[in-house]
Amino acid sequence: MKIFSFFKWILIVLIVVASVGAGIYFYTNSSSQKQAGAAPGGPGAARPPAQVVVETINEQKIRLWTEFSGRMTAVDYAQIRPEVSGRIVKVEFQDGQNVKAGDEIFLIDPAPYEAAVARAKAAVDTAKSKVEFAKTDQARVSGLVQQHAMAQSDLDNSNNGQRQAAAELESAEAQLKQAGVDLDRAHVKAPISGRMSRAEVTVGNVVQAGIGAPLLTSIVSQEGIYADFDVDEQTYLQSIRNAAKGNAQEGNIPVQLIVQGDEGHVYNGFIQSFDNQIASSSATIRARARFENSDGALLPGMFVTVKLASSQDRDLLLVPDRAIGFDQDKKFVYVVGADNKAEYREVELGKSVQSKRVVENGLKSGERVIVDGIQFVRPNDTVAPTELGSSDKLAGASGGEQMAKTTRP
Repeated sequence: MKIFSFFKWILIVLIVVASVGAGIYFYTNSSSQKQAGAAPGGPGAARPPAQVVVETINEQKIRLWTEFSGRMTAVDYAQIRPEVSGRIVKVEFQDGQNVKAGDEIFLIDPAPYEAAVARAKAAVDTAKSKVEFAKTDQARVSGLVQQHAMAQSDLDNSNNGQRQAAAELESAEAQLKQAGVDLDRAHVKAPISGRMSRAEVTVGNVVQAGIGAPLLTSIVSQEGIYADFDVDEQTYLQSIRNAAKGNAQEGNIPVQLIVQGDEGHVYNGFIQSFDNQIASSSATIRARARFENSDGALLPGMFVTVKLASSQDRDLLLVPDRAIGFDQDKKFVYVVGADNKAEYREVELGKSVQSKRVVENGLKSGERVIVDGIQFVRPNDTVAPTELGSSDKLAGASGGEQMAKTTRP
């Protein structure tokens, strides 16, 4: 019993000690929390204004650019087919060779056509002799009729013979001309200057003229090249039609071209033409731009990116991308007013211009927009704004041309 009582007292002492320790712990912790709440910057203190960077948004004269996909096409392109029948006896060019208009590129056996020219010349000489005889005969008969030695009918026959001889001469001369044309066509010549394709028909093969004539080769010009692309209706109406009236003004609209894989080389050109209607199925209008191609680097069929400028500069507001917040499908910015309070402002955005976006609606010129520190700001918060340095602004935006992509809001 004594041992049991001893252990009982020990248990009571341990319980008392534990209770006193717990009380001391909770008292100390509560005091620390109260002191922390009263300390500057603690949970109970007022939050200081957020440090933010703002940029004053002003209108700038910008020429917007829009990107489209296009294909290169030759300014002049000719498929060469035989205009006379015969055997190919010469191919007078190398595959890929540059030729000038009028250079001979094929020779079809000219012997039959040379013979036809010779026959036609002989026929002309015969017809000329008949004309001379008819003139002499008509003069003799005319004199005899005046002397009443021959009847008037003889003179009529003589006059008729003279007219027939003249007609036969004209026919013979026409046949000679046709024979000369056929002989000339046996010497197949380049109709345009440009670069040759390969010979599709080689020496020794017989070709036939007319419907179904085989393709001998083709030529593409190298004096300039076209880029064909489709412009959406909205871009055409907003950027082109309202400012450019007619082909003359459209021809002054600058265009840039970039070949895939060679983004560092930009080709500059101008609009050649727009089509006369908008396709109802695609809501686009066909456009064609012309570029110089003196180095021959641009080839028909290339897939390219075409950048089309607006017809004139526009006064636009630009806001940096990093200033834009997203609330589901909405875009917004924070505007700092005169009292340094942040105002939530929903905006409608246009195209991208380098690292900025065009503001179509929601902002006014002269307003200050938070560009850095937006994550620390809530609507109606008081902020401590610092104006963005001029070195961070869009270089050369005022009065200059900036590249825009087809980014839609």
